Amino acid sequence: MTPMKLFVVLFIFFPNYSYAADTITPGHPLLDDGQTLISAGEVFQLGFFNQPNSENRFVGLWYKKVPRGPILWVANRDKPLEDSSGRLEITQDGNVVIFNNQSKIPIWSSNSSAKNPTLQLLSTGNLVLKDGGSGKIVWESFDHPCDTLIAGMKLGWNLQTGQNWFLSSWSSPDDPSTGNYTYEVDPRGLPQLLQRKGSEIQYRCGPWDGARFGGGPPIRPNPIYKPIFVSNTSHVYYAYEVNEASTLTTLRLNSSGILERFRWSYERREWILVYTVQKDLCDSFGHCGPNGVCNVDMNPFCHCPAGFVPKVPRDWDSFDRSSGCVPKTRLNCSSDKGFKKFSHFKLPYGSKFSVQRTVVRIEDCKHICSRNCSCTAYALSRVSGCVLWFDEDLLDMTEYNVGGQDLYIKMAASELEKDGKRTAIIISVPIVSVLLLLIFIGSYIIWKRMSNSHKSQAERMLVNQEEEQHSRALTEDVDLPLFDLDTIMSATDNLSPANKIGEGGFGPVYKAVLPTGEEVAVKRLSKDSGQGVMEFKNEVILIAKLQHRNLVKLLGCCIHREERMLIYEYMPNKSLELYLFNQTKGTTLNWQMRFDIIVGIARGLLYLHRDSRLRIIHRDLKVSNILLDSEMNPKISDFGLARIFGGDHNEVTTKRVVGTYGYMSPEYAIDGLFSVKSDVFSFGVMVLEILSGKKNRGFNHPDHDLNLLGHAWKLWNEQRPLELIDVLVKHVNESEAVRCIQVGLLCVQKRPEERPLMSAVLFMLDSENPSLPQPKQPGFYVERDSKEVDSSSSWNQPFNSTELTVTRLQGR
Repeated sequence: MTPMKLFVVLFIFFPNYSYAADTITPGHPLLDDGQTLISAGEVFQLGFFNQPNSENRFVGLWYKKVPRGPILWVANRDKPLEDSSGRLEITQDGNVVIFNNQSKIPIWSSNSSAKNPTLQLLSTGNLVLKDGGSGKIVWESFDHPCDTLIAGMKLGWNLQTGQNWFLSSWSSPDDPSTGNYTYEVDPRGLPQLLQRKGSEIQYRCGPWDGARFGGGPPIRPNPIYKPIFVSNTSHVYYAYEVNEASTLTTLRLNSSGILERFRWSYERREWILVYTVQKDLCDSFGHCGPNGVCNVDMNPFCHCPAGFVPKVPRDWDSFDRSSGCVPKTRLNCSSDKGFKKFSHFKLPYGSKFSVQRTVVRIEDCKHICSRNCSCTAYALSRVSGCVLWFDEDLLDMTEYNVGGQDLYIKMAASELEKDGKRTAIIISVPIVSVLLLLIFIGSYIIWKRMSNSHKSQAERMLVNQEEEQHSRALTEDVDLPLFDLDTIMSATDNLSPANKIGEGGFGPVYKAVLPTGEEVAVKRLSKDSGQGVMEFKNEVILIAKLQHRNLVKLLGCCIHREERMLIYEYMPNKSLELYLFNQTKGTTLNWQMRFDIIVGIARGLLYLHRDSRLRIIHRDLKVSNILLDSEMNPKISDFGLARIFGGDHNEVTTKRVVGTYGYMSPEYAIDGLFSVKSDVFSFGVMVLEILSGKKNRGFNHPDHDLNLLGHAWKLWNEQRPLELIDVLVKHVNESEAVRCIQVGLLCVQKRPEERPLMSAVLFMLDSENPSLPQPKQPGFYVERDSKEVDSSSSWNQPFNSTELTVTRLQGR
């Protein structure tokens, strides 16, 4: 048989034989039997697919060489096929349709027309329909985005044609039908990106000012991709280009409404979360209510700008700021024509605003707003010109340390007069005082020189002795042994780096051998420590009075002039973190060890909360602060951030939020409210980490975008809890494992009153057949940022830390 005859036979009897092209034409459909279109370069692949646990079939696009990769685009997302009998084809008049083979009625079509049409999957991932006569593209998938933006796609508007490119989420991680969330460009005067749930705005980036959105950093190229924003008379859109052709990166609106940037790591063979667009509570639209200002560096985040007061003070006192702020003095249009300047602001959102593009001077913008009684604020944008807000409250304002724009808000004359008087005083006082200051400085310099020349070495020694005596008195109050400096220096070989076994926020930790031969750990207060003497005294006072087999024992102190050290019993197996998140050492933690460690931590925590002479909240519980002795018994360490809890208090509010993100409870991280239930939440996170061998923060899974808490919750609801257990663990006691998972989920519930006390936790762990309540949704269900660095105390050098220890002070 000649080659031509062989081709004809194969075409007649096997029309789809070895189909791997990037193009289809009329009469040659793509069938749901494993056939796919593959783009040039074999980056993208298009074909039929279905999601796990569903028989529904869709036509979609994905990366060809990425295992279990994300679906980038779906044609018939809202009209699935019920079985694998579908076909994708082009009609003679140029309409792309999806049919069920049993029916001639299309379930989806492109509603296009063309002469001599061809459908081609381009190397960019764009599925295009071309007119054979003109060669023009008459339809393209890039004009119909789903939940994912890839390089070359646009997010925005063609103002001439009315084309709107926007993202819409899936209904759920397993259902590609159109969900509740959208992400789109608002082109009206102040171009900005909005994320909505239905018609309700949930997040906005802030107006584009020519270099950045809102108060964020300038938009500029990075090693992964080059961001692009175009705003002119014909187009307003965001897009990006990859710096290298091999780079795979996506911007995705997940089914929970979170916008995430991912990058494929060829080395790790997994998707890496680069960042999330929504980063904190100030990114929640209107979080502080009308006229309220959000500042993530303040605690609480919300405050009223100068000249405004809380609308409902009682609500603000109970941490509900949704009512917002109102002017302290009511405006009078006939007399109130002054404005107060606020810098570094994300400009407010409003439906009633005007843009005067020809006005480019701030004086002219002020003049226009002054003449209109309805004008409440103005700003000058480098892109849009003069922007005026009218007859409404100012919504979703955020204050930044750097960046942002200047906003001028109309104020009552009386408020401006107060500011004027204060300004006059501020200006006049330095003028009057400057001569006195110069005289004082001159006198001080003369006195200082004389004082230094006469001050003796004995006087300086006396100052040091007084400081040392004060510190020594502390150890005498708690009856704690005091080691001399020479002994510690000799025991650590003069603090040799070879003896250093860890580094934390407090300072370095060294292994030491005392003259008696006893091995100890020496924790040295660093002079550059962000904690300091207060934490040193706190740890001495607390841990010296605590004695429990699951708490690290404090053996003594060393105080000499500026040197302050704590001497602990030595933990030869260092930190639990080293064993859980290091795959080599992790193999030594069998099931019984993990269960015993969980129970041991629970007993130590119960002692702190209930059974010790002091009722103590640790506030920084995490696996790096759980140390292991020679028999792998767990011991809670690092009490520098602990607090004594009054017996007649159930909850305390603090203005100084400290701890580690990923372990902090929602009510503590957001509102500064802490109680024993805050430690219970941290314990629950540790339980899930011990069982899974995975960190809560930075957790990645190929099938969804949840953090570890959300992953455990998902498996629990799907009745697959044992899939959470670390694959390295053999011979798992399944009943104990399920019980531990349930206890962990009960401990991380969002509402503190729903979490159990540690006494109940220990009872549930120790009982073989306890009647456990069903857990509810965890707090901090979705993780936001994977770029964290652990800066809190630990005894080992973390091999790959993804924690962040936070100390947030009010009034910075």
